[in-house]
Amino acid sequence: MAKRLALVEDDDVLRANYADLLSRAGFSVAAYSDKEAALTAFAEALPDIVLLDIALGSERDAGFEICGELRRRSMTLPIVFLTSHDGDVDKISGLRLGADDYLTKDVSIDYLTVRIETLLRRLETLASAPSCANALRPVPSRSSLDIDDSVSRAWWQGTEVDLPLTQFWMLRELCRHPGQVISHAALMRAARIVVEPNTITAHVKAIRDAFRRIDPGFDCIRTERGRGYRWVPPSSEGQVTASVAATRR
Repeated sequence: MAKRLALVEDDDVLRANYADLLSRAGFSVAAYSDKEAALTAFAEALPDIVLLDIALGSERDAGFEICGELRRRSMTLPIVFLTSHDGDVDKISGLRLGADDYLTKDVSIDYLTVRIETLLRRLETLASAPSCANALRPVPSRSSLDIDDSVSRAWWQGTEVDLPLTQFWMLRELCRHPGQVISHAALMRAARIVVEPNTITAHVKAIRDAFRRIDPGFDCIRTERGRGYRWVPPSSEGQVTASVAATRR
């Protein structure tokens, strides 16, 4: 069955062109021209993946608002910004809201298709993993950070960290190798995405923001300029607590 792709684009010509090209690539495309139409459709059922423009009609930040609403409903739904806005501020804003990728409209349809298919394969990997339907917050441990791989969730100081799947997998990779420098390429592989290095940088900033909403003094993710990032546990701690579900197995 063809994957259901939602396209939110206010330009009539671009919307029709993208819908046609993506349909030819094998997707079942539903296209929307404004925020209200898209949100009404998403309230009835979520698609398999969403492509969003930022400005829709007179609403400059409509795409950001849609992204935020979708993330409140699902932390695993792949969301990609496809926009003419190429500034770093917009890119960082989109990724901090939980988007998985940020592309500008000069991208080729072949490259766009590859990025979409990569995100969809990642979901299939997650779906095939052992599940823990009744997972709750882990039993408090001596570590500030608890990670449960079975439900792709993390807790800092006993409070759940609000992370979409892309950023959870990056965090997990950092924490698996405390003290070691993890390159942009390694984080990309861990998150099963194909993006530019500055997109990884924006994701890491978003991860830090999520922790600092819980703990303003959080400083465990260090930047090693030109090399990547390191997870540095609080001085009183060692390894991150293992998955609750994993220890049960």
